[in-house]
Amino acid sequence: MAETHIESLLKEQRIFPPSPEFSKHAHIHSLEVYDSITKRAAEDPEGYWADIAAELDWFEPWKKVLEWDSPFAKWFVGGKTNIAFNCIDRHLSSATKNKVAILWEGEPGDVRALSYQMLHYEVCRFANVLKSLGIEKGDRATIYMGMVPELAIAMLACARIGVTHNVVFGGFSAEALRDRINDSKSRVLITADGAYRRGAIVPLKKNADEALSGAPSIERVIVYKRTGEPVNMAPPRDLWWHDQVAKMAGVCPAERLEAEHPVFMLYTSGTTGKPKGVVHATGGYMTNVYITTKWVFDLKDEDTFWCSADVGWVTGHSYIVYGPLLNGATSVMYEGAPNYPEPDRFWSIIEKFKVNIFYTAPTAIRSFIKWGDLWPAKHDLSSLRLLGTVGEPINPEAWMWYHKNIGRDRCPIVDTWWQTETGAIMISPIPGALPTKPGSATRPLPGVVVDVVDRQGKSVGTNQGGFLVIKRPWPSMLRTIYGDPERYKKQYWSEIPGMYFTGDGARCDEDGYLWIMGRIDDVINVSGHRIGTMEVESSLVSHPTVAEAAVVGRPDELKGQGIVAFVTLAAGHQAAPALKEELKGHVAKTIGGFAKPDEIRFTDALPKTRSGKIMRRLLRDLASGQATVGDTTTLEDFSVLTKLREEEE
Repeated sequence: MAETHIESLLKEQRIFPPSPEFSKHAHIHSLEVYDSITKRAAEDPEGYWADIAAELDWFEPWKKVLEWDSPFAKWFVGGKTNIAFNCIDRHLSSATKNKVAILWEGEPGDVRALSYQMLHYEVCRFANVLKSLGIEKGDRATIYMGMVPELAIAMLACARIGVTHNVVFGGFSAEALRDRINDSKSRVLITADGAYRRGAIVPLKKNADEALSGAPSIERVIVYKRTGEPVNMAPPRDLWWHDQVAKMAGVCPAERLEAEHPVFMLYTSGTTGKPKGVVHATGGYMTNVYITTKWVFDLKDEDTFWCSADVGWVTGHSYIVYGPLLNGATSVMYEGAPNYPEPDRFWSIIEKFKVNIFYTAPTAIRSFIKWGDLWPAKHDLSSLRLLGTVGEPINPEAWMWYHKNIGRDRCPIVDTWWQTETGAIMISPIPGALPTKPGSATRPLPGVVVDVVDRQGKSVGTNQGGFLVIKRPWPSMLRTIYGDPERYKKQYWSEIPGMYFTGDGARCDEDGYLWIMGRIDDVINVSGHRIGTMEVESSLVSHPTVAEAAVVGRPDELKGQGIVAFVTLAAGHQAAPALKEELKGHVAKTIGGFAKPDEIRFTDALPKTRSGKIMRRLLRDLASGQATVGDTTTLEDFSVLTKLREEEE
């Protein structure tokens, strides 16, 4: 890691205070209330978290809130609970039992609505299927499915009986699936015949069969019939979901689990080597996602909440399944692509289901910009009252487009920062209390202690770029990397001793607002200036012709590193040499001549992970003329990389 601080270049003056009408009805309705909660959390963190945990149901009370043996944490020690019980059973004694828990739309247009009572029945039946196969508390189950309600049912059924689930995104290859099964030593694979995506069928069972040729720990495969395509079934190993649940009763008591029982593991890709299995524990994770869903999204009983992520990612775990259900909300799930059959699919779902809260990724927003304003303009989006973003920093111009074209200038935007490893949102506006600034995640949530520091762990000055760290344990923090506690210590707690190292650069402004500057690996050193890629990308995207940009460094004998920008143009604009020069001049004008790209390459698409993050290290390899190394299993479309290489030649 570099010794010097990162220069902060982005200047953003626009401020959007919460509307009096929104604040009046908000859970946290003023800055004074927010400050008092934050003060309480700072003065008595354990008491603060204990009060939140007490809003949920526990079979046995905890004896100790936090046991901290740095860097290993245990939360709510001695307490017994069950996250599936808290997501479903605790709502069955009130009118919520008849409320829609999961409102689902398939890509072909089929719709299902599962009430809390129906969800309970289906989860119990599937939990009984697992038990009948000898799968028990302490085992791991790998789930490899498309975005269907049965994915959430399978997760909740595992959690109900103490089986740690390992969800593998349905777009992953057979090889990626095999790696994750083998590392987790799963006994059962839960999959489907296929899934719909952009009008085609993703052959999940076929991929699963290929993966299983080298996965000896799997004893049983349960297959949900989604598409009806013929698939190879290998009895007695392979079983149809519908055949098995038909035999089962809809009653299955929830296991009384220790708070530290691992509820799930989720693999996140490393820059090199094998993906790492991040482990989350029941009690702490449950507490953190419950309160962040309630406060960050100002979630009300009558809201219809839609997080457009895939459940295969942590965003889907926390804010499609667990967070909304813990709060007794209606959570929308959509199976397919945002532009199938037309680029207004998301807006038609919002209009049809009268969605109130919409949470999506900056990458998706930049795609919407590229497709043009006419698509959202065709739809009545008046049901929306709050918008959110997740996944990477949002550049101010994309924020403004989202505010105007989707929020129609009246919805607050919560720009959230968190990670697979943090389990829940760490930094975000509280929408009824905090004014927002386009491009800033604003302040850490109450109970979260972050700082921007130099290599020695010393706080840097106002508006100085540095390393984003978390200084205190929090309930939903990862407990370890599965099977590799040394890697956990080295990766997260050794870079800046005594602090959790996020891997992100950031700065803190005069109002205490945090601006995330992107991954530390993505910092470019140009003639002694350490520049965060996000700021140069924001400058490019602020030009009216640009929909999306990714900036990387390449070796330069004179300057140390030169800047290469990969640019996707907005609809109606053509690539031309003159435009390259215009864009270089635009960056020089908005940031400074030292940040001007040495080279601009126009491209139709950028290499992204399946959760929508740009894989800049692959672009770095490309810009430097190097072979691609490291883990590429999370890449969504390998043809994008192939095309970029061809263009280079």
